[in-house]
Amino acid sequence: MQPTAIAADTLDFDQLAKGQGHKFDHGHAIVVTGGAGRTGAARLSGRAALRMGAGLVTLAVPPAAQMEVAMQITALMLSRVTGPEDLAELAGDKRVRALCIGPGLGLKPAHVALVRAVLECGKPCVLDADALTLIAQEPTLWERLGPHCVLTPHGGEFARLFKQISESDADKAQACLMAAQKAGAVVLYKGATTLIAHPDGRVAAHHGTGDRAAPWLATAGAGDVLSGMITGLLARGITPFEAAQYATWLHVEAARQFGPGLIAEDLVEEIPRIFKALDL
Repeated sequence: MQPTAIAADTLDFDQLAKGQGHKFDHGHAIVVTGGAGRTGAARLSGRAALRMGAGLVTLAVPPAAQMEVAMQITALMLSRVTGPEDLAELAGDKRVRALCIGPGLGLKPAHVALVRAVLECGKPCVLDADALTLIAQEPTLWERLGPHCVLTPHGGEFARLFKQISESDADKAQACLMAAQKAGAVVLYKGATTLIAHPDGRVAAHHGTGDRAAPWLATAGAGDVLSGMITGLLARGITPFEAAQYATWLHVEAARQFGPGLIAEDLVEEIPRIFKALDL
C-alpha cells in the first residue's frame, strides 16, 4: 500500500496558528505521572504539550511524588491524585480536552486502574510506554479504545500489543493499518519510517531518511516528548490522526534543527523556533 507522505508541503501548518483567546480556549491537557523517582518522563511530556500551544497543562501526581514534581516545574500545574477516582474527577472537568498516560507510569495493578480511568472519560488521549504494556496485559482495556485514542508504540511495544500482526508477512504500513483497525484507534508506529494509521483506512508515513534523517532522536525521553506534543495538539482541538502527523514532522524537525548532542529537553526548547520559522 502507498501511505500519504508526511512532509512540509503536505501539512497545513496554518491549523497550528494560535488566535486570540483565554488560556482555556486553547485547551487543558492532563499528563499522568509515575511515582517518586519516575516523574521525569511525564514532565517532559507536559512541557512539550505546553510548548505546542495547549493553554494549560496539569500533571496528575501521586502523593509520594508530589514534592519531587513541585520542585521541578513552573508553568505546569500540579494536581494530587491518590487513585482512579481522583483522576476521573480531574478528567471530568469540561475544560479538560486531552490526556496523556504511560510515560514513566509503572506496571502495577494500581496503574491499570489509572489507564482505565483515562479511557473511561472518553476524551482524546495519548497512550504510550507503560500504558501500552498494560493494555497488552489487560484485555478489558481494549474495550475502551476508540478513534479518539492515539497509541504510540515502538517496535517492541507493537509486537507485544499486536502479536499476530507483527508476526505476519505484511509490510509495515499494512501492519500499522491492521493494528489501528484491531484497536479501533489511531496507531503511530515509531521508527526511522514512522507510520500513522486510522481505523477508517487512512495511513500516513514520515520517511526519516536522506535530508529528513534524525539519528539524534535515539535518546532517552524523545518518545515522551512526542507523546506530549500530540497531547498538546489534541488539547487545542486538532483531530488525533492530524495531531499525530503534525507532531511527528515537528519532532523530527526539532531534532534536525538542533543536531548532534541532542537530549530530550532540547526538542522541547526547539519548538518555538520552528513555529517562528513557519510564521505561526
